[in-house]
Amino acid sequence: MVGSPSAPEEKKTSLFDRLKQAVASTKAQLVERIEEAVAGKKEIDRAVLVELEATLISADLGVKTTQEILARLSEQVTRRKLTETRDLRAAIEQEILGILENPGGGREVAGLKASPAIKQPPPGLPEVIFVVGVNGVGKTTTIAKLAHFYLQQERQPLLCAADTFRAAAIEQLEIWAGRLGVETVKQKPGADPSAVVFDALAAAKRRQKDPVIVDTAGRLHTKFNLMAELEKMCRIAAREIPNAPHQVLLVIDATTGQNSLAQAREFREHGGASGIILTKLDGTAKGGVVVAITRELGLPIKFVGIGEKVEDLLPFDPRQFVESLFES
Repeated sequence: MVGSPSAPEEKKTSLFDRLKQAVASTKAQLVERIEEAVAGKKEIDRAVLVELEATLISADLGVKTTQEILARLSEQVTRRKLTETRDLRAAIEQEILGILENPGGGREVAGLKASPAIKQPPPGLPEVIFVVGVNGVGKTTTIAKLAHFYLQQERQPLLCAADTFRAAAIEQLEIWAGRLGVETVKQKPGADPSAVVFDALAAAKRRQKDPVIVDTAGRLHTKFNLMAELEKMCRIAAREIPNAPHQVLLVIDATTGQNSLAQAREFREHGGASGIILTKLDGTAKGGVVVAITRELGLPIKFVGIGEKVEDLLPFDPRQFVESLFES
């Protein structure tokens, strides 16, 4: 019908509205407090910057990221590019957007090797996605949401139950697979996870399934033997399908805030994490951790979880995220 919005436009609006709802608590903690910090003040002085520092840290942007943002704001003030307090909100918005759109800032991240390049499978072979993270972050549920996302893109995901340490993890994955109508490859509890990966990739090639989403054991970041096992799984995958795993997505619970950074560093270094899935964004006022993770790890946020339903996993768009926070 003439003048009616197209389906993609409606979908985009709907996703933006859902994201705005999810970050409402973070907006109150961050943007509204920025407004309070500058209310009634005209001059950008030391006191205003100190109050802004406390505001950014309380929203979980982290000390390093906050200091970097404030240093750039101070430089703009010194050069008279930023003179009025009413312009601070927009300036902070641009700083945050810059960090999210350019993870790592085009530089080496302190103490970490360069982030993995985006890899693609050869034509006709499945994309292999490893999903990693510690216990309790909602990894298996996130895998189901990820499978649903790819089904909506008219792809045919196959789930690999390589978390063989917990029988419940295999059962949980099978339940989700049944609901979604997708296949699972599994072995008995206690089996070698690398063997399950091998079977899953062989099955995917035979049945033309794509992508293969691999559930891995919830490793505590201090257990280096388990990290070594993860590295072995990566080697097996690469042997069977060139460049695999093509993505290693680290699931982080947004409600754990800065505590998640130590885990993330370990997975980035030893597990080859290439991107982040941030769950429970709707359950925290500390969504600023999105910025801290991106800045301090040089890793992009790929998806955010904004609810319990299978469709509550959204591809992360930095500009939409920042707009949903700072929109009046």
